Amino acid sequence: MSPKTSESGGKAGGGTDGARGLLTPTRVAVGALTVLLLIFVFENTRATKIRLLIPEVTMPLWMALLATTVIGALCGAYFMRRRR
Repeated sequence: MSPKTSESGGKAGGGTDGARGLLTPTRVAVGALTVLLLIFVFENTRATKIRLLIPEVTMPLWMALLATTVIGALCGAYFMRRRR
């Protein structure tokens, strides 16, 4: 049996490749952004009055900011697609 076939059977050494693959820079960045997002949401839970042309709506501040972010992202995506 050649050395290549004996190594392909599985990892017998139990190296640190699995732990290194678990904490990639992308996953660390996404985790940090998730923590910051949760802190932002929990700090902005008080109700806010928002006037939408005629009606006045009361909602948590984080929800109003999220709605405006989503609307802005959708408008930006629409105009970028239209530009091409």
